[in-house]
Amino acid sequence: MDQKKRILIIEDHPLFREGIKTIIQSDSRYEVIGEAGNAGQGLKLAKKLRPDLAVVDISLPDISGFDLIRDMQKYSPDIPILVLSMHSKVDYIVKAFQAGASGYLAKESAADMLIRGIEHTLKGDYFMDTSISRQVVRKLAQLPDKKPVAIVKGYDTLTPREQEVMALVANGLPSQKIADKLFISPKTVENHRSRIMRKLDVSSVIDLARHAVKIGLIDLDLWKK
Repeated sequence: MDQKKRILIIEDHPLFREGIKTIIQSDSRYEVIGEAGNAGQGLKLAKKLRPDLAVVDISLPDISGFDLIRDMQKYSPDIPILVLSMHSKVDYIVKAFQAGASGYLAKESAADMLIRGIEHTLKGDYFMDTSISRQVVRKLAQLPDKKPVAIVKGYDTLTPREQEVMALVANGLPSQKIADKLFISPKTVENHRSRIMRKLDVSSVIDLARHAVKIGLIDLDLWKK
């Protein structure tokens, strides 16, 4: 039997930390070998325990998770880091990867995606739990040590043109304006939109917008009624 992968959790909320631990240890391939409620404790445990992976929150009480990631990369560069955060804006995501994270998971997706994120990150892939914009892809491509990006929810099946149409539709542009902007016909826009919604398994423009909200493509306030 293969040896269990050893995981360190750095999260300041005890109840949420316990929930993460429960999810991880429900899979026989993994075990939680340490827990920390702040960055200082987390860094000490990382140096002492040498885990196979660290799950790190961005919002910590002593220093930011970004600084912790940089410190861990400095002292323990061989430990992959999966960020688990309540923030899902593009700037946070890109900043985490630039600091040295290998994966980024929104806390709201933890119950469904945590194990998958751990799997991909341990394999050496970049992982994200949601659709990612072309802006994020371009910024990730600038990282010095590029790795494959694990994309879920169908975004990787969209063509470049479909990605453009998705962003414009999500921001509320009508088909005619999208057509004028992209120099295509309104009918072609409608066809693109139908394919996008089928690939992402969404049933309405509102659902499509919610995908975009998660990665900071649009302002959530625009969709509050």
